[in-house]
Amino acid sequence: MTTTIESLGTFETSWCPGCGNHDIMKALRQAIVGLGLEAHKVAHVSGIGQAAKAPHYIRLNGFNGLHGRSLPPAQAIRLCNSELTVIAQSGDGCNYGEGGNHFLAAIRRNVDMTLLVHDNQIYGLTKGQASPTTGEGQVTKSQPGGVTSAPFNPVAVAVAMRCGFVARSFSGNVEHLQAMIEAAVRHRGFSLVDIFSPCVSFNKVNTFGWYRQRCREIDASHDPTDWNAAMRIADTFGDVLPIGVIYRNERPPLDERVSHIAKGPLGQQAVRHDVLRDIMASYM
Repeated sequence: MTTTIESLGTFETSWCPGCGNHDIMKALRQAIVGLGLEAHKVAHVSGIGQAAKAPHYIRLNGFNGLHGRSLPPAQAIRLCNSELTVIAQSGDGCNYGEGGNHFLAAIRRNVDMTLLVHDNQIYGLTKGQASPTTGEGQVTKSQPGGVTSAPFNPVAVAVAMRCGFVARSFSGNVEHLQAMIEAAVRHRGFSLVDIFSPCVSFNKVNTFGWYRQRCREIDASHDPTDWNAAMRIADTFGDVLPIGVIYRNERPPLDERVSHIAKGPLGQQAVRHDVLRDIMASYM
């Protein structure tokens, strides 16, 4: 069945008017259609948070995990069924805070899936506390004297660990974001797209205007397979915020490196009852 924007549905959301999440969902819909993906062959996974409500607002196979735990079920889904395209969405707090350990492990493991991070530099669901990416010195409800910790740079960490695919985009540029999502999904391996997405209610510093003044597309001459060049771009954050494909490598994904997974979906493989009996007997 051909997937269209209309077939992906239109749903009432609980997001604030003007929230960048609306544009991310628009870009995701357009990317799914642009890639020619069949909706029933896409698994859409999230954790907990405002961004993590995304699976409720699009007609795909959806799964809500625990806070910070979008990546474990997303990877499990892909490893169990290689015929599914797996896309996980959650916020900067969910993925880089509570889920920071899973983020690092997912980069190392390199399962063929895509992670979209709604990076608004604040905790939105709980009304405005500092997240791992909030700037040092920024005043929040729970840090009235200003944030004292240095911000986490997810793309620099991902490039340093030689993540399969690393990109950045901005929810205010839907066309660019759609292109980044499509490139991430096409990549064989773990793909990260960190998306600057303003929280219009609880972050009055990193606004749409703030990002528009700073976001600059990476020069077309950049070679994303050049690790040193990618690190320089990933480490750039200030008056200029580079957006585009930062780094890419072709390390084989885990799906192709484990023999019984590489054979195809586990549910379609023959069950060896004699082997199961021997395994169970060894514990008796």
